[in-house]
Amino acid sequence: MGNFLSKQDARRMVVVGLTGGICSGKSTVAALFKNLGAIIIDADQVAHEVVEPDQPLFEAVASTFGREVVDADGRIDRRRLGAIVFADPEARRRLEALLHPAIIEECERRIRQAEVSGTCVCLIDAALLIESGWYVRCDAVILVEANETAQLDRLMRSRGLSRDEAMPRIRSQMPQQEKRQYAHYVIENDGPLAETVRQAQAVWEQLRAKLAP
Repeated sequence: MGNFLSKQDARRMVVVGLTGGICSGKSTVAALFKNLGAIIIDADQVAHEVVEPDQPLFEAVASTFGREVVDADGRIDRRRLGAIVFADPEARRRLEALLHPAIIEECERRIRQAEVSGTCVCLIDAALLIESGWYVRCDAVILVEANETAQLDRLMRSRGLSRDEAMPRIRSQMPQQEKRQYAHYVIENDGPLAETVRQAQAVWEQLRAKLAP
């Protein structure tokens, strides 16, 4: 994609979408941008919040996918729910149809808060930024990439999944090459952390250069 802002369009704050495949390292990159001064909106955390037991979507998810997705503490068991939706594309579409409107509404509210805070960059960390169509709300899109071997290793270690459990989660997502078509910037996160830091710093400087002085 081309430049996302011309000098004539320069503004006080840009909304940047951060996306990438599962265990590509989005959280690492988001933390780097936070240290540089960005406000971070974590869509996955928002997704947790909108299905808390005191939220309307809790019952919608439980009734759609069965009480077996509710754990002993009365909360949605994301591992059980994940086992269902990553094995069944139609089930995944039903879940996304339930969650995405509420997630987007809450993220929009947090963007409005960021606008009055004086920050120059508001970054939305969202695995399904492109698939949900919400990338159109962003002034720029950053794609974090990692090769499949790295993704698989990280996913198995971080979530205690077997290879048979992990691979469907990786393969269910849009291929990285396809995501590149939507990205203004690509950060490769296969190598040393220092290299990821260097790339994030370079993108940060380019984002700030687009803003009005």
